Amino acid sequence: MPENALPLQSLELPGLTRIGRGKVREIFQLDEDHLLIVATDRISAFDCILPTPIPDKGRVLTALSVWWFRQTAQLVPNHFVSERPWELDPRLAPFRESLEGRSMVVRKAEPLPVECVVRGYLSGSGWAEYSRSGSVCGIPLRRGYRFADRLDEPLFTPATKAKEGHDQNITFAEVERLLGPATARTVRDRSLQLYQFAAGLAESRGIIIADTKFEFGRLPDGSLLLIDEALTPDSSRFWPADEYRPGSPPPSFDKQYVRDYLETTGWDKTPPAPPLPPEVAIETRRKYIEAYERITGQRWRQDP
Repeated sequence: MPENALPLQSLELPGLTRIGRGKVREIFQLDEDHLLIVATDRISAFDCILPTPIPDKGRVLTALSVWWFRQTAQLVPNHFVSERPWELDPRLAPFRESLEGRSMVVRKAEPLPVECVVRGYLSGSGWAEYSRSGSVCGIPLRRGYRFADRLDEPLFTPATKAKEGHDQNITFAEVERLLGPATARTVRDRSLQLYQFAAGLAESRGIIIADTKFEFGRLPDGSLLLIDEALTPDSSRFWPADEYRPGSPPPSFDKQYVRDYLETTGWDKTPPAPPLPPEVAIETRRKYIEAYERITGQRWRQDP
C-alpha cells in the first residue's frame, strides 16, 4: 500500500457480531468455533490510543504474526487457521478489500488471564524493578547488570492482563494461584521455548528480540493454544544487532520510537493523546516494515 493511502482506523462488518475491540484489533464471531481478527492501523502508547494511525501497521502486524505462527507451529500449537477469511465465509467476500492482509480466521479459545512475558535483555519495567530491588517479578538477579544488558538466561516474567491502565508484573507463584500449578508450568515452559527459538532465528537475521509477550487460550477440551499476535513490533522490543551497545538505549523497530517522541511533548499521559506529526507516523511505518523485512527475509508488498 502506498504511504498516502488511507489507513484503517475502524471497521464495521454488517451481518457479523463484534465481540471485542482492543487498542488495535477488532474481533468478530464467525461461528461457534472460529473468530475473525482484524488488525487496524491504530497505535497506542502509555495505554492511550493515539489519534494518528500508522498506515500499513495492521498489515505488518498480521503478516508477521502469520509468519511466526507458521514457523513455530511444530513447537507450540496456535490458533491460526487462515489469512483469507473470504474463502472460508462467503459473508466476507464483499469486504475483501478491507480485510486483505490484515485479517485472520482463528480458533476460538478462552484467553488465560496472564500476559506471558519473556525477557532476554534488561530494559523497560524489568530494568526499573531491577534498579529498585535487584529482582524482576520476584526473581533475584545478580548484581552488576547495566541497562539493556543481555541476561544470563531468559526470564519468564508474567503480568496480569489489565483491560484499562498498566499491566502489573506478578510472580510465578501468583501465576500458579491464577492458573493452577500444572497450567502455570506449561505456559512458562512454552513461552521460554518460543522465545529461545524466535530469538535465535531473529538474531541470525540481525534483529535482537529484547523481550516479548505471548498470550495463551484454552479450548473446550482443555488444550492450550498460542493466541492473539506473536512476536510483532507491538508485542516485542526489536533492536538492530549491529547498533546494540549495552548500557545505552538501543535504536528500535517497535513502538519505543513513538514513546520517545511523546516524551518530548510534555503530554501528561492521560487521554486524550496528542497527534503524531506526519514525519513521525511515516518513520514509524518504515520501522515496522523494516522489522518485517529483516526477520522474514521477504520484501514488503506495496499493495495488499
